[in-house]
Amino acid sequence: MRLRALLDTDALGLKLLGGEDELDRTVRGVMTTDLRDPSRYLSGGELVLTGLAWRRDAADSEPFVRLLVQAQVVALAAGEAELGCVPEDLVVACARHRLPLFAVHESVAFATITEHVVRQVSGERAGDLAAVVDRHRRMMTSGPAGGGPDVVLDLLGSDLDLRAWVLSPTGRQVAGPKDAEPALSGEVCAKLAAEHLAATRTGRRAPHRVAVGSTTYSLFPVRGRGQTPVTPPGARTQGPGAGRDVRETVLSDWLLVVEADAGDWAEERLDLLYGVTQLIAVERDRRDAARTVRRRLAQEVLELVQTGAAPAEIAARLRVAAPVLLPGLGAAPHWQVVVARVEWADGDEQTGRIAQTLLEEILVDPRATGPEQSDRIAVAHTGEEAVALVPLPAVSSEHDGSESGVVADVLLDSVREPLAAGLDGDGRVTLGVSAAVHSAEGLRGALEEARHARRVAAARHGRVCAAGHQELASHVLLLPFVPDDVRRAFTARLLDPLRDYDRRHRAELIPTLEAFLESDGSWTRCANRLHLHVNTLRYRVGRIEQLTGRDLSRLEDKLDFFLALRMS
Repeated sequence: MRLRALLDTDALGLKLLGGEDELDRTVRGVMTTDLRDPSRYLSGGELVLTGLAWRRDAADSEPFVRLLVQAQVVALAAGEAELGCVPEDLVVACARHRLPLFAVHESVAFATITEHVVRQVSGERAGDLAAVVDRHRRMMTSGPAGGGPDVVLDLLGSDLDLRAWVLSPTGRQVAGPKDAEPALSGEVCAKLAAEHLAATRTGRRAPHRVAVGSTTYSLFPVRGRGQTPVTPPGARTQGPGAGRDVRETVLSDWLLVVEADAGDWAEERLDLLYGVTQLIAVERDRRDAARTVRRRLAQEVLELVQTGAAPAEIAARLRVAAPVLLPGLGAAPHWQVVVARVEWADGDEQTGRIAQTLLEEILVDPRATGPEQSDRIAVAHTGEEAVALVPLPAVSSEHDGSESGVVADVLLDSVREPLAAGLDGDGRVTLGVSAAVHSAEGLRGALEEARHARRVAAARHGRVCAAGHQELASHVLLLPFVPDDVRRAFTARLLDPLRDYDRRHRAELIPTLEAFLESDGSWTRCANRLHLHVNTLRYRVGRIEQLTGRDLSRLEDKLDFFLALRMS
């Protein structure tokens, strides 16, 4: 806005005392101060409001005005409430340095002027940014991407002072502002994604506002092609995708995170942010389309494996896939298979496409940046499951390659919280991971291994579970398939007497039993672990044997207790 516009606003009651020739200067901000030297807090372009508390005598005006001019302030507005008028020495100093000076009547609050300036400046910035966003949208929809969502986020930061990020439904940061310090931590990203998915599942209208510590974030969903468009509050949802089951997209939608409370935003600013989400959605669709080749390769390999094709035919298809998934790799890669399934309480079995999109997101390397994040992911799907073909750089023969590949134990650590919120109590995600195989001959076995591991994960408690190939060579494989009534009877017979005794006497027999078995029956190691005297430990073990009628010196009884604890 121009300085001249301030004089044209009667409600501000400003009186021009000097600088009439400078009224076409542009105001980019406002600051209220009574510091003798406020220059460290000025960035240029501000209208400075002051109550003159810094002035002790006439000699103070000249250095104060000089500092403001050096900081490139556009004008000074002095209140009359303190001295009854603006002192002449200040008028002379402003005239000498060609700094426009206004008098603020004592009946006008500085807050009124500040609110007016901020509203005008923000509205102009939003209009300018909207035009830039519109141009960028046309460029992205008509040709190659011009920098992706990062460009738009930088515009939000430079023109509206809004820090913003784009997150995936798993909480992975897809894009963020340049030089954003401090950056969003993994924990904050996971919490924001979880809040977004929970709000989407419960049908709350966007934007969703979330407080993390002392910071408030506003979350805007980013919808791709064929999905319900994002609309401002009060608008009707129409067009392609309207009325579709939210479960079809809740685990795949991106979200725009803005570090601000959008609860009191004007409709114009909300419209701008909705436009930004539509622009980001173009990039979302573009990246999704880029996975088409990898998906087709994975689908072809999966069909060959499932139909019992000859290993030579499968190997030939893998040779085609390897350069696409691992460009520049000299040696033939090793492979892992990851199987995922999404299950809903209503028994819907046609969830393979949902699992495919989700598995692509889970397997993205969090250390990679830009569109190449998905270059090494090839995921096919059947009606009920998704199957990922994960290439690994070839390793020496004395290793099976699994340590450098996908590990089930850590696969879901960073995404468990968001996914559990998106499943909202009526869905489950289970994954199984195979060992690495070195040739096409082993791929069929790897697929079966991953499917068996997924069934082990499905037998566990929890909304989001994974299991790896290592567990197929362990008693853990057998335990999930023991009938529930047998499990309950077995554990109750062995552990209920100990639980009842602990409840009455706080004797900690169950923790003592667990520590004794984990110490391989070593009295000394177990006592040290529990910080007990050996005699106290012997007393507790004796009480366990007395209550259960078992002998912990016998291997059979130790094994029974071990299994009972694992099944409880």
